[in-house]
Amino acid sequence: MITVLTGENSFELTRALDSVVGAFTGTAEKFDGSDLELAQLPDLLLGGTLFATERLVIIKNLAENKQLWDVLPDWLERMSDDVHVVLVEPKPDKRTKTYKDLKKFADVREFALWSDRDELLAEKWVVEEAKQQGLSLDKKLAQQLVTRVGLDQWQLFHAIEKLAVLGDVTPEIIEQTIEPNPTENVFNLLDAALRGDAHRVSDMIRTLQISQDPYMTFGLLAGQAFQLAVLAVADKPSGEVAKDIGAHPYALGKLSPHAKKLGRSGTKKIVQIFAQADTTMKSTATDPWLLIEQSLIKTASL
Repeated sequence: MITVLTGENSFELTRALDSVVGAFTGTAEKFDGSDLELAQLPDLLLGGTLFATERLVIIKNLAENKQLWDVLPDWLERMSDDVHVVLVEPKPDKRTKTYKDLKKFADVREFALWSDRDELLAEKWVVEEAKQQGLSLDKKLAQQLVTRVGLDQWQLFHAIEKLAVLGDVTPEIIEQTIEPNPTENVFNLLDAALRGDAHRVSDMIRTLQISQDPYMTFGLLAGQAFQLAVLAVADKPSGEVAKDIGAHPYALGKLSPHAKKLGRSGTKKIVQIFAQADTTMKSTATDPWLLIEQSLIKTASL
């Protein structure tokens, strides 16, 4: 029997591997495939040892060993039923004959990273994972956590671990306890500008300059300015708008009061401010952080 665990979602891949190992009553044999020799393959694939009739053999990164990867198809139909081989291959070349043969003969499980379209899936996962850790989170708290942390399952897992220690969780506790991801930091920056707090804008930019990329920060700000404008012209709740444009409903819900207050003309001015900054950023050598600050100060004065 052969199982292939593949994909760049290392959290889900690790959990799947842990599940396989946990279900095996003996001791798993682990090998780095990149270091294996051709002569070792028969011993690994063709049956039990003097000490065990059933074996679990875990081989990581065999695809990096081109010689063994290329000959693996020759062994697939000859493998012993007493050996369960698990290949761990985060990024195999799916164009190779070996991978195509594995798709036919093996149990191939793919674990992709979550994208923006998986936010609802992430929220459901957070609720269930929290329950496993003895923590009760409702849908709104799960939304807030996903928005604050992002879609990295390792980071979400560690955030849930941290909250589970505290017991009862409120929106304020999440704000105080969980470090925000760059998107959340940028929202707080735009929020300060929309509230007219130019002094806080400048303070936050000084902090963000230490660790954040200015071009990514500007891109996130411009995207949120666009979302603000969409909310202002949409004649529907922010949750429906979120579905239409593929945005997170919690994030749009936080922007919605600003959109209502500014109206179409106000949000249009903000979009124009960022459009002008974008042109300047692409056509001159002006410090991007300076352009970001100037754009937000102009926004704060509206």
